[in-house]
Amino acid sequence: MFELLFTSFPAVIRYFQLRRRGEAMTVWNMKTAVFLWAIMAVAVFTLVFYFHPKTYAGVVPYRTVSVVAQTTGPVTEVAVTNGQRVEAGDLLFRIEDSAQRAALAEAQAQLAVIDAEEGKAEDSKKVAEAGVTEIEARIVSLQDDLNDAEALVERGVGTTNTVVEARAVLESAQADLDAARSQLDLALVELEQSIPAQRQAVEAAIEQAETALGFTEVRSFVGGTVTQLALSEGSPATTLVVRPSMIIIPDRPKDVPIRVLAGFSQVANSTIYEGMPAEVACDANANLGFRNAIFPAHIVLVQPAVATGQVVPSGDIRELNNATYRGSVQAFVELVHPEHEAMLLDGTGCIVQAYTNNMDGVFGHIIAATGVVKAAGLRMKVLGSIFNGIGLAGGGGH
Repeated sequence: MFELLFTSFPAVIRYFQLRRRGEAMTVWNMKTAVFLWAIMAVAVFTLVFYFHPKTYAGVVPYRTVSVVAQTTGPVTEVAVTNGQRVEAGDLLFRIEDSAQRAALAEAQAQLAVIDAEEGKAEDSKKVAEAGVTEIEARIVSLQDDLNDAEALVERGVGTTNTVVEARAVLESAQADLDAARSQLDLALVELEQSIPAQRQAVEAAIEQAETALGFTEVRSFVGGTVTQLALSEGSPATTLVVRPSMIIIPDRPKDVPIRVLAGFSQVANSTIYEGMPAEVACDANANLGFRNAIFPAHIVLVQPAVATGQVVPSGDIRELNNATYRGSVQAFVELVHPEHEAMLLDGTGCIVQAYTNNMDGVFGHIIAATGVVKAAGLRMKVLGSIFNGIGLAGGGGH
């Protein structure tokens, strides 16, 4: 519309010429002016729409966190409500935990049994050590008896039978000592290897039981706002990711700028570029005062691929007739002034108007100047969206 108004001056001039002469306005005497008007309008239309692309497919993206329990069971307590703000670590809901507590108590009882067995093994070790000490002392005495018997035989006052009996008693004591040492070794193995291994297994079981018990208390991992809460006391908690118990909209990271996603027509791919100036008008910011209704921005990244052309492994051969929907070239747009980011509503739809200003020479200045037409049109669009009440939604690539 603005293009027609800006290029209508040949027809307007011709109209006033005819009126001053007193001649009637006919197709014949207006044909040249109308033809010039049409040529100029087409040229301006081409320049404006090609070099200053616009898209209605803009959106302020945001992420959500699906809250899914890691164990199943009936819900015994819901600690939050829809719209409530939570911090990381806050309790969201509890699940019935009698089975988990019973498993923990059983593991702790097994640990008490291990403690008792360790005390018993310590006593066995002391008994074995005392037995070894007693037998060693007895062997020393028996060795002295054997030496005395052999000395008497050498002097001719003793008998050989006495030596044989003393040697047999000494060998029996040596066998008892070997048995006592084996008993001590067994007690040491029980105390130093078997019981520690059993204790480690029981402690692992206790840790696993405590973890399972901890799963019955579902807590938030992020700070944000709770929404789509679908739980109540008595509801069954599920571990299915496709059926979250609630959704948390996390807080925006302070060190990451917000990027508006814009899907331009593929025809605009040869025009848009990184660093290209743009303006963003979002539905949630439209107001009669036009205050903060349109934000200056610039394109920071152009996605190097169109989503509709992606191919993923599957059992089906792709039918290319389904590719008649062309898809769009996705651009990431950042606001020029970071303080405007707080004014953007997550998920709101936007119009993104880009302006070409990277051409040199007189023609480049003319192209850049024609951007005022699209800028005026964008503002008229925002004003119209307020009057008609249906927002900025539209179609087409321009």
